[in-house]
Amino acid sequence: MTSAAVPEYPWLLPGSLSVEQAPAGRRARRTTRDWIVDTLCFLGSVGWVLLVTADAQRAAPEFAVALPERWMIPADAALGLVTSVLLWWRRRWPVALAVATLPLTFFSMAASIALVIIYFTVVVHRPWPVAMLLTGAGLVTNLVFARLRPDPTLSYWETVVLGVIISAAVLAWGMFVRARRQLVVSLRERAERAEAEQQLRVTQARQLERNRIAREMHDVLAHRISLLSLHAGALEFRPDASPEEVGRAAGVIRSSAHAALRDLREVIGVLRAENSLGGRPERPQPTLDELPALVEESRAVGVRVGLDDRLVEAGRVPEAVGRGVYRIVQEGLTNARKHAPGTAVTVTLAGGPGKGLSVEVRNPWPVGGTARGRIPGTGTGLVGIGERVSLAGGRLEHGRDDTGDFRLAAWLPWPAS
Repeated sequence: MTSAAVPEYPWLLPGSLSVEQAPAGRRARRTTRDWIVDTLCFLGSVGWVLLVTADAQRAAPEFAVALPERWMIPADAALGLVTSVLLWWRRRWPVALAVATLPLTFFSMAASIALVIIYFTVVVHRPWPVAMLLTGAGLVTNLVFARLRPDPTLSYWETVVLGVIISAAVLAWGMFVRARRQLVVSLRERAERAEAEQQLRVTQARQLERNRIAREMHDVLAHRISLLSLHAGALEFRPDASPEEVGRAAGVIRSSAHAALRDLREVIGVLRAENSLGGRPERPQPTLDELPALVEESRAVGVRVGLDDRLVEAGRVPEAVGRGVYRIVQEGLTNARKHAPGTAVTVTLAGGPGKGLSVEVRNPWPVGGTARGRIPGTGTGLVGIGERVSLAGGRLEHGRDDTGDFRLAAWLPWPAS
């Protein structure tokens, strides 16, 4: 599809390639406006030929000095008509026609309008050096024309000056039209580029939002599914459990499954929405206040979790920072359940306004081989947490430390005000 900012035949633009350099097999087709303009130019030129010829035929005897030989009048009219016909090809070969008809500028009066139109076409559609060369050539022929076809009411130099004024006016008009067309093309291209960039920004914003929601749901679903796996594993390895224990585990499995399905349904609805461009994810929106509930949820499935809260003015923790801490602890507890089942987990929070907030999740390295029924992991949880911390301007560390424990630690900025 041809861009609206660039005509179908770009070599017709000011300063563009010549028709000889146009793509093979393509010819310049006139638009409706071009047909109207070319028709008016042709009719105007023919009308001028008829007017000049009739005026020469009936000229008074006192103006005989300004007239050529009588046989030259029909010859000049014929040349004028031929030049008028050539106007139909002026868009395709403006320079070639201007050079071919340049000798007529020495003497022809009937072809003068057609010659001016061809010269104007060169100025509008070709680079200015070409236009200036033809202008210089026209000024030279103007000196000869004023001698061969003198005006009985003007002196020689007055006739020359008049010809220079006409050439300068046509040149200025053509340069103005050329500049205006280039400006219109530039504005159209700029508008299309701005529209394309805006669409790209919208697409990128939508994609970033969806990626952020996907990271949120990875954290949520990994947490809930790990709870489901722990309870299902307990039922599998405790066939002698009492009916009360079985019922309690089944209730936790059912509630966790329902919660996971609800979160999954909500995020799929958001991802399907084309206008989901809000600044924050739609669901869920945990805060630091919900961290104790997260810890209790893990304790309810048998995980030994210790929470050491050393925060100063915890109520002033920014919402974004609190959400980041919640996700970091959630990922740490999920990893502990997956990779180190049965170990004790310690969660430590420290910091205050202006000092930043430090969060650490620590658990002993599992002893022995991989436990049977171990929950599989994708390995993307820590990657997502790293991206979250990096976007918040913080730091993240994870891995086995000198004591042999696995340590997940992060520092997030906490402004003083």
